[in-house]
Order: sequence, then C-alpha cells, then structure tokens
Amino acid sequence: MDDSRHRPFRDAHTDRSTAREVPDTPQTRSPAYRLAFADEDFLCREELRPVRLQLELLKPQLLLDEHQIASTVVMFGGARIPEPAQKDTARTQTLADLSKYYEEAREFARLMTRKSVSSGHRENVIVTGGGPGVMEAGNRGAQEAGGVSIGLNIVLPHEQAPNEYVTPDLAFNFHYFAIRKMHFLMRARAITIFPGGFGTMDELFESLTLIQTGRMGRVPFLLFGREFWERVIDWAALADAGTISEQDLDLFRYVDTAQEAVDLIDNWGPAAPRDEIPDR
Repeated sequence: MDDSRHRPFRDAHTDRSTAREVPDTPQTRSPAYRLAFADEDFLCREELRPVRLQLELLKPQLLLDEHQIASTVVMFGGARIPEPAQKDTARTQTLADLSKYYEEAREFARLMTRKSVSSGHRENVIVTGGGPGVMEAGNRGAQEAGGVSIGLNIVLPHEQAPNEYVTPDLAFNFHYFAIRKMHFLMRARAITIFPGGFGTMDELFESLTLIQTGRMGRVPFLLFGREFWERVIDWAALADAGTISEQDLDLFRYVDTAQEAVDLIDNWGPAAPRDEIPDR
C-alpha cells in the first residue's frame, strides 16, 4: 500500500483502533454500535454474501498483484497420491502405483520454477490447491528450485492446512469453490492435470469447458498419465456420440514425464486442422 498519497480523511485502521477504546456502556456493547467492516457477525450474514464474494475475489488479486506475479502454471491433482517413500501406506494398489506421479509433479514444478526464478518470480509461478498429494509435490518442487509458489486452500468439513512448502505470503484460504477456481485460471499460462478424484475432475472439466467455449484463451492443457485418463474418461466415445467434436480432442495432450510436459509448453502452438494431425 502506498501511504505517500495525501489522505484528507481518517483511515479505517485508525478508526477501528479508536473504536476499541470507547467507554463501556450499554450502547457501545450493542452489536449495532460496531463498525460494519469490523463486525464479523454482520459480515457473515446471509445478505452479505455478495460482499464476501467480492472480498474473496479481491484479496488474492491484490496480494498477487503486489507480488508482481504475471503468469502461473496450474497443477491440479489428487490429494491422496502418496510420495513413493510412503506408497506402502496407500489404501489401494492403484494409489501406490500412481505414486510415481508425485515425483513427476515435483520434478515438473522444479523445472518450471527455474524459468520462474530467471524472470524474478513473476512468470511461470506454480499454483496448486495447497494441500497434500500432488499439490504438495508441486509446492515442494518449486521450493527446491529456489522459487515461490502459490497455494489456494479451501475450508473443508475435515481439518485441512496448507502443506509446508507453500510460500507463506502466497498461501490463501477460500470459502467459495467458484472464486477459488477463478483464481487458478486468471493468470494461467499452462494447465496440468495429474491423476485425482472428484475435485480434480471438477477442475479439469471446468477449465476445459472454458477453453472449449472460448470463454478462456487456449493454453497448454496437459493430462499426466495417458493410461489413467484413457481408462477413466472415454474421450473418443464422446466424440463418436457427437456430444463433443473431433476438434475438441485437440484441446489437450497426454504426457507421462515432467520433461515431456515442459517441452510441450515451450513449443505449444495453435492446433493444426484435424486432417493435418498425424495418427497418434
């Protein structure tokens, strides 16, 4: 905040502090007397939802602007995927097998963050959901590369805290899923999707829909783990049914390694017409 500008009126911080020192009377003890912006009960009223939505949009936006972060690389993926050293504790064999993508996510974040460091931590900044699993791997790889990374956490019914690798000044917490997903995409230069569950599917399809409908510009959209994704989603069946077009299958690419993903991002270009794309 620039405090050098002339301010003819008292600022909100000053009045909030002054209001705490008023004499204790029946009038000043009444909730009605609290300053509106300092009254948490008032701000949580049902009628104040539009204000809370705006605040949740503005707070991360302003802080990311203050950190001069211009572009991000989004990493979506499952919270339950363990690092390889912990795969014996996985509750299914499939999860244990998917632990290799923890290391690929970690390496991918390392490689992309090296580019970010060279830009002064402005471009290609890793952003994850801030939780465990693939998210932890992304923030961890960024930290190991000497860079910063963003974590967009959300309040859930069960206790959740940001993983220890998120840059503290870039650790955010959300109430609204919709606003959180907006912040994932507002600066996205590339989107990567690692194996995951309902949350990952939600993030995958919302971002893909925004691109397919032209509501968002096309960016590199990479699905880590061809075998996993082709087993989980029959994209060809959607095209055969006519519910998506053949060209929609070109909105994303499969990758299996971190280096393959970095190479695709570095060389991403407009999609070729369908009849010019070689058989895959």
